[in-house]
Amino acid sequence: MPMQRTYSTSSTCRSVFSLIALSLFLPLLASASVSVSLSPSGISFGSVPVNTTTSAATVSITNNGRSASIVRIDSSIPQFAVLTPSLPLQLRPNSTTSIQVTFSPTADVTYNGVIRIVVRYGQDTYSSRMLPVSGTGAVAPTQPSAPAPAPVAVLSLSTGNLNFASVPVGTASSQSVSLTNTGTGSLTILQATTTGIGFAITGWSGSVTLAAGQSYSLAVSYTPSTTGSSSGTLSVVSDAANSPATATLTGAGVQPQIAILPASLSFPTVTVGAASSQTLVVSNPGNANLNVSQVVSTGSGFTVAGISTPVVIAPGGSHSFTVSLSPTAAGTYSGSLSFLNNSPTPSVAVPLSGTAVSATLQLSASPTALGFGNVTTSSSAKQTVTLTNTGNSSVSLSSYSVSGTGFSASGLTLPMVLSPGQSTSFAVAFAPASTGSVSGSVAVNSNATSSPSTVALTGTGVQAQIAVLPQSIDFGSLTAGVTNTQTVKISNPGTADLTLSQAVLTGSAFTFSGIATPFTIAPGGSYLCTVSFSPAAAGTYSGSLNFTNNSATPSVSVLLAGKAVSTTLQLGASPAALSFGSVTTGSSATQTVTLTNTGNSSVSLSSYNVSGTGFSASGLTVPLVLSPGQATSFQVVFAPAATGSASGNVVVNSNATNSPATVAFSGSGTAPVVHGVALSWTPSSLTYTGFNVYRGSASGGPYARINSSLLPSASFQDSGIVSGQSYYYVATEVDSAGMESAYSNEASAVIP
Repeated sequence: MPMQRTYSTSSTCRSVFSLIALSLFLPLLASASVSVSLSPSGISFGSVPVNTTTSAATVSITNNGRSASIVRIDSSIPQFAVLTPSLPLQLRPNSTTSIQVTFSPTADVTYNGVIRIVVRYGQDTYSSRMLPVSGTGAVAPTQPSAPAPAPVAVLSLSTGNLNFASVPVGTASSQSVSLTNTGTGSLTILQATTTGIGFAITGWSGSVTLAAGQSYSLAVSYTPSTTGSSSGTLSVVSDAANSPATATLTGAGVQPQIAILPASLSFPTVTVGAASSQTLVVSNPGNANLNVSQVVSTGSGFTVAGISTPVVIAPGGSHSFTVSLSPTAAGTYSGSLSFLNNSPTPSVAVPLSGTAVSATLQLSASPTALGFGNVTTSSSAKQTVTLTNTGNSSVSLSSYSVSGTGFSASGLTLPMVLSPGQSTSFAVAFAPASTGSVSGSVAVNSNATSSPSTVALTGTGVQAQIAVLPQSIDFGSLTAGVTNTQTVKISNPGTADLTLSQAVLTGSAFTFSGIATPFTIAPGGSYLCTVSFSPAAAGTYSGSLNFTNNSATPSVSVLLAGKAVSTTLQLGASPAALSFGSVTTGSSATQTVTLTNTGNSSVSLSSYNVSGTGFSASGLTVPLVLSPGQATSFQVVFAPAATGSASGNVVVNSNATNSPATVAFSGSGTAPVVHGVALSWTPSSLTYTGFNVYRGSASGGPYARINSSLLPSASFQDSGIVSGQSYYYVATEVDSAGMESAYSNEASAVIP
């Protein structure tokens, strides 16, 4: 039989079979980047008895790239079958799934085949991986007594999965399935059916008989009525041992959608003769290509640019174009744009509307008047004028003119065209050559209705003046090392700000303070500064203070003069000696000493000391500085502790030439005079026990008892008295019962 010759076990025939299988299979491979790996990379089933099926061999499929799905698995020859899972099979990045392959040899030959695994990325990108498979059919040794085996029919499908991918709703897609009798006996195909919405068989005309090795082609179509995924099964019933033979059916219905933004266009007010444009965006949020076959525009004044039909917009894509309103007359405009397309909404209309107004030509100047105020002659001031097109049409500026002495304009280049709302600016300067008020204007000519646009100009030329008093300063005669200051008044009797740009002092020993240049004095204002004379040595000094300014007298000088004499340091003491006379021991006497700076420079007092028994000083705190003519005083106290003459001095040290200043002391201590008062009285009875004596410092008391114990007789000697005091006495009598009488009459004593 021819079949037996094709499947002979010779190496030549096996090679021919392998090449034929590959040549039929390879054109189905897609060219795309491979990101899926297989493990193992090939399968060899070895020797397998004819008409038996091996146990399944597992192949791991690993996704090394982005998200994908396995959409189809094919075997190049039916002897190698794939136990296919439900397809499509999702493959996430870095994930692994597996398939199983079996080998069912039908003849005593070596089979070489390929398992193709088709992977899809996104909507339209596919990649195929090939798994080489091989195996040899082995016939058991012939038993002489055994009868020949009966023929066996096996029906194999060319694929275990038909994937229709994306099919537009309402259209049909068809794929072919090859049915092959891979057994040794003939078979009859009795029935071919499909399950699943949208799937159907075409070209099937009833039963078909296939001899061993013979094939029959069957067409399966997919016609989706809605969007989304569909699945089903192809079932072929025959009288073969493996009936029914099945294949998995998968497909996805897709459909374009149309979305237009904005849904309507309302144009802002447009000037007649001008144009206004807006953008429309047509997008496809569906999952199939959107075909815009025609764009129909209605309404006068509206135009469309940027789109040429037919236009194809991919899923998720968009297309932008421009709609313009170009009115030729004032009024209200309306229209629409209709988009004819292949979406479920085959015609979508976008309303158009707008308003047109007549042209107005207006040019406005801001400000309409410029007041420059006071500007110094020989200088200038600038201000800005802005011209704005406040109409709705372009304005053409042709020329301008400036009037008024001292006024000028710059920065306006004509001719010029300003669009509606557009502005331009230029500068106006005022540079008076003399004092006094000036007026003028700037006139700009244009095609505006209000032409010319005029800006009024005013300004006053002013001039600063300077007056300095005094015009000369004579500091007289000073001691070297001493400083004398004088005030200089700078006034501006002019009409403009006086600016002192520089103040230069000449001459040694003179200094200047109170002003930092440049300095400005307003009209009518004045400012005070100070000039000091600080000679370091005796002699005659001269100099000047020069003011550079912006007045008509740009340089004004103040002459400076002074003399210096040598320094004298003198400290005088008054009196030069102190005599305290006689001072009672236990008491004291005080006198004052005055120290005076009798020189022409400051004297510094550093210390002092007092000598002599009984002498002391107070009220002099050092260190102390006395200016020329300044004096200070302190007290000297003599408090003798013993009788006899005493002497001493106070020595004051300073930086005076005649230092130290010395004041001599003298005095004598004398013993105090002892005073006593003898008191006696007449008792009032002869039965007294004793007497008490009372003393007071004022007439009438109060009194205090001065005897320590009861006096036995009517007399008492009071020795506890002091010179210069008056004393008042009374006595009482105490009887034998201890009763004390009333006070006696008062006696007094005045102590010299």
